[in-house]
Amino acid sequence: MKIWVNGGLHDEETARVSVLDHGLTVGDGIFETVKAERGETFALTLHLERLTRSARGLGLPDPDLDEVRRACAAVLEANPLELGRLRITYTGGLSPLGSERGDAGASLVVAVGGTSRRPDTTAVVTVPWTRNERGALTGLKTTSYAENVVALARAKEAGATEALFGNTVGRLCEGTGSNVFVVLDGRIHTPPVSSGCLAGITRALAARWTGAVETDLPLDVLETAEEVFLTSTLRDVQAVHRVDGRELAGAPGPVTAKAMRIFEERAAADRDPELG
Repeated sequence: MKIWVNGGLHDEETARVSVLDHGLTVGDGIFETVKAERGETFALTLHLERLTRSARGLGLPDPDLDEVRRACAAVLEANPLELGRLRITYTGGLSPLGSERGDAGASLVVAVGGTSRRPDTTAVVTVPWTRNERGALTGLKTTSYAENVVALARAKEAGATEALFGNTVGRLCEGTGSNVFVVLDGRIHTPPVSSGCLAGITRALAARWTGAVETDLPLDVLETAEEVFLTSTLRDVQAVHRVDGRELAGAPGPVTAKAMRIFEERAAADRDPELG
């Protein structure tokens, strides 16, 4: 594998950042995951716009998006894959031990790994931990992901592929790496960004293309929703057939199946869509 590290491509064995990089020592970094099919990215511009928003939210300098694009293109050309997970990581760079950021400049790493198409349906669990909708990192896609690691491990133990969080006031929020949608009376709803969820790229596109509405929802809506589905870069739109112990018979249901079809068609027609 060839990996882009701070200005150029390196072999996997020699691709290195310092052990004192702030992204490693204190999780001071941001990232984006972009789907790539046969070397072609999907929604790269939207992902790079969010990368910049996350950098500003964390107080990092704006990334050089021209360099990031060059890095993505170089990595995809050097690593031909049918379906790939392109990972862009941008950190505070070489810094003193502790929370204070150094002045050596940011680090940029771009890598890609192979992946496979997700199943049409999956199982999820809710977890007892909460998202803080008022935290300093709320809405930012940061490398501080340990909370998600713990929650996803709980999901795996229960035979699920995703864990869903409520927020501190008991409202439905998001998954460890996905956004969640529910169908109520035939209408699609998803939690608003004010719930503390990440403003997912796939979430925004799916909401626009299907007419979903942002609705402040209680966590226990998962016990009564007619249909539930997830969105993320690699899931696209994925139906949920089990929430905790509740089976949703016939998943994907008709509304979710239509959303899946619409997303697939619109994504195929425009590989770099805009949100306006």
